[in-house]
Amino acid sequence: MARVLVTRHLPDGGLDPLVEAGHTLVRRDQDVAFTAAELAAAAGEVEGIVCLLTDRIDRAVLESGAAGRLRVVGNAAVGYDNVDLLAAAELGIAVCNTPGVLDETTADLAFLLVLAATRLASEAERDLRAGRWGGWGFMDHLARDVHGGVLGLVGYGRIARQVARRAEGFGMEVLHCTRTPTGFPGHVGSLDELLATADVVSLHVPLTEATHHLIGADQLATMKPTAVVVNTSRGPVIDEEALCDALEAGTIFAAGLDVFDGEPAINPRLLAAPRTVLLPHIGSATTQTRTRMARLAAQGVADVLEGRTPPNLVGG
Repeated sequence: MARVLVTRHLPDGGLDPLVEAGHTLVRRDQDVAFTAAELAAAAGEVEGIVCLLTDRIDRAVLESGAAGRLRVVGNAAVGYDNVDLLAAAELGIAVCNTPGVLDETTADLAFLLVLAATRLASEAERDLRAGRWGGWGFMDHLARDVHGGVLGLVGYGRIARQVARRAEGFGMEVLHCTRTPTGFPGHVGSLDELLATADVVSLHVPLTEATHHLIGADQLATMKPTAVVVNTSRGPVIDEEALCDALEAGTIFAAGLDVFDGEPAINPRLLAAPRTVLLPHIGSATTQTRTRMARLAAQGVADVLEGRTPPNLVGG
């Protein structure tokens, strides 16, 4: 049986596919991150790795693993920008992710941000908690309606489609923009056209060179002054300095973010920006979903170690 490095603690039952297959789990007693050097050293001693999106599985880690017996990396996330896929492919190391199992939960969170940002819920709650609320007032805490608005989805993968389904329940018109036509109703040919039309823009693209700062100053200037932007994809998809400029100037209405550029460090300007809802990357953070994610990553590792091709293979 193989040795599998598990980089962080996971929910009970999440590693069952590996345990049931008889593999040996290599993990720390304390739930603390490996340094880059520790991760590279550990990779050379195992056949498989189950990691998180906060673990940088770069070329140095993969080369150390390839010098030993490493065959597969199971990333317990749907995105895999933390893994050097090119190096993995060159070294013959398979990479798996966790598509599908977090779609509904992340869509719930995205729509929570749509509602909270559009209705300025965080500002209203802060006023109440700080004792600034003097009772019901006809002109107090005026925000924007969600129902009847236009939702613009940037990207149209699994999560985006679940957000679209939720928006339809609120009577929203749903549009989407992708690199190539999807064949689905609501496709818009250009990002600028989508941004100029939408009342709420929700981002659902992977982080790549092409999507880094996809939403910058020019794109924000294209949006309506009453528009809201929501991001549950990856932080660097938005130019945060440009977003802060737009929020401070009032050229867009509000923002709801679950992801940040350079997280866990947060841009101080975002923390001080008006009309923002900021959450600490909790898109998939339910017990049920995180357990399913861990199990799928573990099952992918088990499949490769036992000579099977997992359905969630993304490289190798």
